[in-house]
Amino acid sequence: MSARAAGHRGQKVTTDRESDQLLVERVQAGERQAFDLLVSKYQRRLLRLVGRIVHDPAEAEDVVQETFIKAFRALRHFRGDSAFYTWLYRIGINTAKNTLVTQNRRTPSTLADARAPEALAEDDALRDINTPESMLATRQIAETVNAAMDALPVDLRTAILLREIEGLSYEEISDIMSCPIGTVRSRIFRAREVIAEKLRPLLDVPVDKRW
Repeated sequence: MSARAAGHRGQKVTTDRESDQLLVERVQAGERQAFDLLVSKYQRRLLRLVGRIVHDPAEAEDVVQETFIKAFRALRHFRGDSAFYTWLYRIGINTAKNTLVTQNRRTPSTLADARAPEALAEDDALRDINTPESMLATRQIAETVNAAMDALPVDLRTAILLREIEGLSYEEISDIMSCPIGTVRSRIFRAREVIAEKLRPLLDVPVDKRW
């Protein structure tokens, strides 16, 4: 490829943040369909995250719907100082937490489906073997991670979900959770400590001695 072609191609490449900002500006200019594109892009991701906080699928859908309504109403004030999705996640998480407070109940498990704890617990060794014993061990590890996550305070749980499941940076999580990066690191460290402590009996004992 020639340098000119490479340069021309590079000019067309935009980041997610830039493409989102363009859609935001179109919404601010009165183009409602542009907001529908943002909803389509982030609805499933937001539902997955919110579902791990409120657990109940119907409640999660309500929270996501309320989040997008709030975002649409507030979008005229959005200036792009942060990425759109971190701004949206912040609204979604705060709405989910308010839902839990309003209902005055203990926060349920944030990992409603079995894939989430496995994503935290699996390593190459577990994925490379598929004997009945190892599969049972993997399932028990996933269940143990799920229980450990269930016991975490919502702020610790949210931080580690954003880091390990959503793959966000400490800076992004700091923006979403409206707290210093040091606090984010502390929350993630404490959450990992709790999970590791619950997993230690399973990982230290030979498979044939566990049951």
